[in-house]
Amino acid sequence: MNKKAAQRDDLVDPKVVRQGFYDKSKRSIKISVGELRVGMYVSKLDRDWLETPFLMQGFLLECQADIDTVTEYCEHVWVDAVQPTWVPPEERSSLPPAKKRTTYTNKVSARDEHKHAAGVFREARRLTKSLVDDLRLGGVIDTTQAKNTVKACVDSILRNPDALLWMTKIRTQDNYTAEHSFNVCILSIALGRHLGLCESDLEKIGLCGLLHDVGKIRVPPKVLNKPGKLDKKEWNMMRAHVIHGRNLLLSTPGITHAAVDVAYSHHERMDGEGYPRKLKAAGISYFSRIIAIVDAYDAMTAKRCYAPAMSTTKALKIIYSERGTHFDSELALAFIKSVGLYPPGSMVELKNGMVGLVLEANRERRHLPKVILLKQGSEPLKREKIVDLMQIENGKLEEDYLIRDTLPDGSFGIFVGEYREKGLIFKN
Repeated sequence: MNKKAAQRDDLVDPKVVRQGFYDKSKRSIKISVGELRVGMYVSKLDRDWLETPFLMQGFLLECQADIDTVTEYCEHVWVDAVQPTWVPPEERSSLPPAKKRTTYTNKVSARDEHKHAAGVFREARRLTKSLVDDLRLGGVIDTTQAKNTVKACVDSILRNPDALLWMTKIRTQDNYTAEHSFNVCILSIALGRHLGLCESDLEKIGLCGLLHDVGKIRVPPKVLNKPGKLDKKEWNMMRAHVIHGRNLLLSTPGITHAAVDVAYSHHERMDGEGYPRKLKAAGISYFSRIIAIVDAYDAMTAKRCYAPAMSTTKALKIIYSERGTHFDSELALAFIKSVGLYPPGSMVELKNGMVGLVLEANRERRHLPKVILLKQGSEPLKREKIVDLMQIENGKLEEDYLIRDTLPDGSFGIFVGEYREKGLIFKN
């Protein structure tokens, strides 16, 4: 065995070999760096090894950071050929490799953060719309603006995530793509915080969320906004947005490779039934798995041209039912836990027919939040009142005050944004 081969064998974990990541009997194949995935073994570069920071000639891609480093120095590499399905989902942890989790605590109360987050929300949403509009007019992505927008969101969510999270419930009837992209940015950062990702990774995942659907600006508006079912040709045009997104971001200076990968891969599925490449679980990056869940949740809970908005409960039930097939099982459960059963700002209908908004979640009794009651069915109450559903347990409230269901924003003519403008504060 020559020296290089010995070095390569020393780098390969026997467990990785058994799982099927690395098969030294296979030949190497040349691929672009945009096709690299965690678990691949890089055996050759398109430049001399001495021109790169890599210590060994041949190495395993263990995490997204490894891919980002390769992308900085190369356009093409050679990887050892492997079978199409490397590792079944149940054998591969969804936790990012070689990452130490960070434990976060709220730095300020939700009430205090609301005062600051309102300004962050307005400005960030304006900048997101500007970014999308500029691209539609043939401009380029303002990388600095995008990163600053994400940084402001990360700072707010690190102080207290509740303020920005419930603001994602404020919907408008236009600018769906920009609004959706911004919401996915916020939700993905909040999930990343819940998962214990470091601050730099929170900024990275936030940027991935902000730009994940950027390719939709290349989809004809008549297809993007069609209220009915898409025909085969239109569906292919819609699916092509992931390719357009990848190409747009590849040509954008200063964009992390993770954002390129997510734009290309956020519609892949764990069972290999996604698009555009039908990747199976082990071929889908950690960030792409996160964005896939958050993207689906925000889309389902928004009113779209072709479908009404779902309640948060129904959307979470779908994510739960499709864990392990469509979505990563561990991340799906983590997302459901981070969002909560009745998050602040949720519209709920009680068993007695009253309708209101969740003001404050209850960590110990998640099914018994604090609610402001606004209507009895479709009729406004003469006087709005706040009830703490915890009082059901001590007999001070009847059991017909239990929550029957959650409702989409706008149901019964109630919009959470209008109550925010009135100064109503929602908190955890």
